[in-house]
Amino acid sequence: MGAMEPLDARQSKAGSGGPSFSLGNRLARAVWMAAWLVLARWTPPPLHGWRALVLRLFGAKLGENVRVHASARIWHPANLELGDNALIGPGAILYNQGRISIGADSVVSQRAHICASTHDTSDTHFQLVLRPVNISKRCWVAAEAFVGPGVTMGEGAVLAARGTLFEDAESWTIYRGNPATEVRKRALRSDAG
Repeated sequence: MGAMEPLDARQSKAGSGGPSFSLGNRLARAVWMAAWLVLARWTPPPLHGWRALVLRLFGAKLGENVRVHASARIWHPANLELGDNALIGPGAILYNQGRISIGADSVVSQRAHICASTHDTSDTHFQLVLRPVNISKRCWVAAEAFVGPGVTMGEGAVLAARGTLFEDAESWTIYRGNPATEVRKRALRSDAG
């Protein structure tokens, strides 16, 4: 199994009316989905290391001690970067046609959805537009929240459960609602004993 190549805008056939990705790309993703199903989807929670190995084989860039649950759905591993100690919870969806980068010590909770692409509404065929998502370190995307295309979450930002974020989130700030709005600054307690 060779690593999958990252997708970029050159692979999109904007304005052609045809598929956004080549047949080769679609076949590579079919192989990826089959491999995840056979090698990882059935594995128990403690086998994070094994699932990380499978993701790396398909081109994901992963830090140390990354935990990805078996029920997570990752569209294209070569467009995924996870920092040290990042956690992708059960049922999370990383729709990473465009690049998704999640920083160290960040959590994407159960059934959260991160989407790194949209469609060109000025094109009669609604061709795909890749818009990378960057989630900085120490962030939390809570249960069933949605982070939209092109969004950057600053360090320590939090998106509350079922919140929808379509604009950048400031560092150390908590957001909630649809669309997400700022609730308050995030206070940190010292771990010093």
